[in-house]
Amino acid sequence: MKQRTIDLIAKLTTIPSPTGCTETIIRYITNELEQVGYSPKLNRKGSLILTVSGENDAEQRFITAHVDTLGAMVRAIKPDGRLKLDLIGGFRFNAIEGEYCTVHTQSGETYTGTILMHQTSVHVYKDAGTAERNQENMEVRIDEKVRDANDTQNLGIQVGDFVSFDPRTTVTPNGFIKSRHLDDKVSVAILIQFLKDLAESGNILPHTTHFFFSNNEEIGYGGNSNIPEQVVDYLAVDMGAIGDDQQTDEYTVSICVKDGSGPYHLGLRNQLVQLCNEEAIPYKLDIYPYYGSDASAAMKAGADVRHGLIGAGIDASHAYERTHQDSIDATEKLVTYYLYSDLI
Repeated sequence: MKQRTIDLIAKLTTIPSPTGCTETIIRYITNELEQVGYSPKLNRKGSLILTVSGENDAEQRFITAHVDTLGAMVRAIKPDGRLKLDLIGGFRFNAIEGEYCTVHTQSGETYTGTILMHQTSVHVYKDAGTAERNQENMEVRIDEKVRDANDTQNLGIQVGDFVSFDPRTTVTPNGFIKSRHLDDKVSVAILIQFLKDLAESGNILPHTTHFFFSNNEEIGYGGNSNIPEQVVDYLAVDMGAIGDDQQTDEYTVSICVKDGSGPYHLGLRNQLVQLCNEEAIPYKLDIYPYYGSDASAAMKAGADVRHGLIGAGIDASHAYERTHQDSIDATEKLVTYYLYSDLI
C-alpha cells in the first residue's frame, strides 16, 4: 500500500463533513483531481462526478465512495447557554460522549466545545453513571464565556448550525489507523489515489467509468440520480462491519453478500471473489445486518445495474473507529484489479 494513501486518509479525516455540510471537502477533492488534469463536475445535490473514458463506452462502470460523515445540528440553546443536539446519521449519543466538537455557524465562525452528559459530575449528580444518554441529557459545553442563552446567541450560534466531531486521527507504528470517520474516508482516499495513479500512468481503462463522491450516504441516499443508461456495474466502496458473527476483520477486504436491503448481485460478487483468488488478495465474505449503502439505495431507486459492496474492515463502526493498513491495502488492490478487468 502506498504511504500516499495513508497520508490522504489522515488529511481527509481532519476536514469536517457531516451530511449536509460537505462543501469544504468536496472543494478539496475537486482541487486534488484538477491538479492531475481531471475536470470533475458537481451535481445539484453537491456530489462530485468524474467520468473517465475507457476502451468500451457501450458497457460502463459506476464506482462510489461517500464523503459525508456522522454529525449533528444544534437543536436548541439551553437556558444556561449550552446546546442541545439533533443527530445526523445512524448512531447513538453514547458513541460521542466526551468528544470534542466544532460548531459551524451560518456566518462562517466556528466554536469548539465538548459533548457531555448534563449530569457528568459525580460530585453533584447521583445518577451520573446511570442516567440515559439521550437528547435531553446530552449537551455541548461551548469553549466560550457564556452564562445564558443570550450569550450563546450573541456569538452567532443558532438552531440548525452544524456540529462536527473531532476525528482524533492517529497512525500507529504497527499499521493501525484510529479515527472517527474512517467510514468512508478510507474509501474516498483509495478512489482519489487510484485516479492520481491512473493519470500518472497514462493507462486506459477497459470500460468507461464514472467515479462518484457522494455526500448523502449517511442519511440513506447518494449516487442514484446520475447513473447513465450504459452502466452495467455499480460498486460501492464503503466499509466492512466488525462484530459478533461477522467474518470481516481489520486485515482483509470485506465483500458484502447481503445487508439490510437484501442480497447483492451474485455475478458481481463472484467476479470480485475470482479477482481476489487470482491476485492473492486476502478477503472475507460477510453479511451486514444493519447496514445500507449507496449501491443498495440505487437499487431501491430502480437502477437497472449489477450492484456490489466492498470495503476495508472497520472496528467500532460509527464510533471511534479503527482499521489496519493491511485491510486498506487489500481494498486498494481489489479496486485496482476490478477497474482494470473486463465486465463478465
